[in-house]
Amino acid sequence: MSKDIIWMGSSFEDIKEFPKGARKQAGHDLNRIKAGLPPNDWKTFSTVGPGTAEIRIKDEGNQYRVFYVAKFDDGIFVLHCFSKTTQKTSQHDIDVGKSRYKAMKKQISDKAKGKTR
Repeated sequence: MSKDIIWMGSSFEDIKEFPKGARKQAGHDLNRIKAGLPPNDWKTFSTVGPGTAEIRIKDEGNQYRVFYVAKFDDGIFVLHCFSKTTQKTSQHDIDVGKSRYKAMKKQISDKAKGKTR
């Protein structure tokens, strides 16, 4: 059974700002995750939260990242999508990921308690 993709914060709007090739690669990788397969280029990124990984995309000499969590039955949570301009991930992007990870955990907890948004 395939999991749904759940976009946290502005991640869906942010990924639409990627160039066409990067968007296409991100979509392909998210579909691989939905099918239970790993993305083409990824690594764990537990700094954001346990179970977080990042899809790494290179397109036209630029780099793009998608933070996601796929360990919950609720779905695949896309936390943050951004352009990476330096070798090290910026603290701002890490903080956005952490904030949305916290929001994801609350959403899962509220759902388990029967609360609705």
